[in-house]
This record gives sequence, C-alpha cells and structure tokens, in this order.
Amino acid sequence: MAIVAPTANKEELRERIFNAVQDMYSEVASCPSKGFHFLIGRPACEYVGYPAKELDAIPSTAVESFAGVGYPFRANVLQREDTVCDIGSGAGTDLLISSLKVGHEGKVYGIDFTDAMIEKARTNIRRMEAYNAEVLKGNAEAIPLPRASVDVVTSNGVLNLVPDKHAAFKEIYRILKPEGHIQISDIVLGKDLSEKCRSNPQLWAECIVGAMPEQAFLDVIQNCGFTDLTILQRMDYFESSPSESTKSVARQYGAIAITITGKKQ
Repeated sequence: MAIVAPTANKEELRERIFNAVQDMYSEVASCPSKGFHFLIGRPACEYVGYPAKELDAIPSTAVESFAGVGYPFRANVLQREDTVCDIGSGAGTDLLISSLKVGHEGKVYGIDFTDAMIEKARTNIRRMEAYNAEVLKGNAEAIPLPRASVDVVTSNGVLNLVPDKHAAFKEIYRILKPEGHIQISDIVLGKDLSEKCRSNPQLWAECIVGAMPEQAFLDVIQNCGFTDLTILQRMDYFESSPSESTKSVARQYGAIAITITGKKQ
C-alpha cells in the first residue's frame, strides 16, 4: 500500500481513510498469501477461536482472506430463520457461517465497500450455493437496508476502521428489529492516541489508531440505545502479528480485541 499523507482536514481525512482501507483489503482479497502486519486466513480464524467444523463447512477461498479479530458467534444469538446483516463481510467467512446457522428460511446480507472483497464473496456464495446470502455495496455509516429489517447484526474487526462510530451504531440500531441483537468483535484501546496519530489515514488502515478506548467504545454503543451489553471475551489479538512494530504499538496503547453482545431496546 502506498504511503498516505496525513491531513488535518476532516472531510479529506475521511476520504483518505476509506481509500487506505480499500487498498489494504483489496490486497487481502487478491493476494492472501502475501505477508501482512496482521494474521489472516485459517490461522487467524483458529487463533481467535473458530471451530474447525465451521471452517470446514465453507469454501477455503472464503477463509483464506479472513481478517477478523475475534469469534463473534460465541454470542450464540443467531436462530433459524433469522435475518442477519454482516457489516464488513469481506470474502465471506462470517457471512457463510451465518447462512448455515439461519438455514434456508433465513437471510444473510453482507455489507462491504471493497470491490475485490465483494467479488470474492459473491464467488464464494455461488461456490457454496448459499442462496440465502447476498452481498451489497455500502459502508457502516450508511447501511443499504430498511429500518427494522434484521434480527442480528454481526461485525468482526471492522468498526475500528469507521471514522464516525456514532453514525455506524445509529445505523445498526436503525436496521435492527426491536429486541434484535448485536454480536461484535473489534479492537479497543487501554489508552487514547494522539490527534497526530489519528490524522494519519495509513495508520487507520492498520487497525489500531481507528480504535477507541474500551469504555468510550461501550459508551457510544449504549448512547445509541443498546442495552444488556456483555463482554464475552478479551484477547491479546496483536500478539499473533508477524510484525514486531505492530506488536510494539499495540502494547504501547493497550490494544486488545473484545467480543461483545447486546440488544436493541
């Protein structure tokens, strides 16, 4: 990925963040065997807790570009016939696992804004004949689904990349049915970062500087109307990184992965 210059202009920063994230995850989609500063593929799935049985049930081409940070299904909230939205569905790991869990009578929408990931996910859907799964182009701040249309929203390592997290969780709240659930794995910090770090789009794409301190992250979710928030797991995700520099930055800011669940009032 090309070096991206920092900027203090908020709108310009927003655009550069989206571009940097798209560049990074286009590479993850098209060149999964390339070395990245974070663990990807089946080793990453196994590290964060995915059962082998679930991974074996979906195409290996969906698993090879996995770049999540936890196992959101430990929330155990998906039911047969549910409608699910997977925000940042990537190559389709969680999308296709969800499609199996909800069955033929259910429906799973994947939302992604990286063309290479969307194309790969659609190929994996066809390969698996997962006719209850569909991928839509969009992002977490403007989800292309109607109000109160889904039972569960799942997301894995994506919301730390979103510039306006309040807008994202308002959107999640909007599309959920009453009593609908969230199951989210994401990165949080032990302490906040400097504004200088937060103004660098490339550092956003590397998954640490877009994250918030843990309590601030939970406060955003609660302020958007969610209740019964429960942290199901905390894990030292960045210790799996092949990059000593990434490990060092993660330690400096206390960056970890958490998996949470909660519901709409």
